[in-house]
Amino acid sequence: MTLQDMTEKALQVRTLFAEVDASRSRRAWTTDEVMLGFVGDVGDLAKLVLGRAGVRPRPELDEELGHELADCLWSLLVLSAEYGIDLEGEFARLMSDLQLSLERKLPAPD
Repeated sequence: MTLQDMTEKALQVRTLFAEVDASRSRRAWTTDEVMLGFVGDVGDLAKLVLGRAGVRPRPELDEELGHELADCLWSLLVLSAEYGIDLEGEFARLMSDLQLSLERKLPAPD
């Protein structure tokens, strides 16, 4: 699945969330609320990472870790689409910039 495919799927699910909310006489989440949900998911992810480090071990940890990473990715895909950010392009640009910056910090070969 490409990043574009994942973004389209994430937006389809966002639309379904809005439809379910409407069927229950609730309004759809704003982008601000998607961001707040993301912050909560990052907190949950942090707890799972601690679990992997042995601080908070529990059963089903790897399954939950994968789920939480996917939750976080969903939020990032939705937010980037809603704000018109080319996430793929921005990621490529950032990685190139970081790579160049880090390579410059390495000692020169003999």
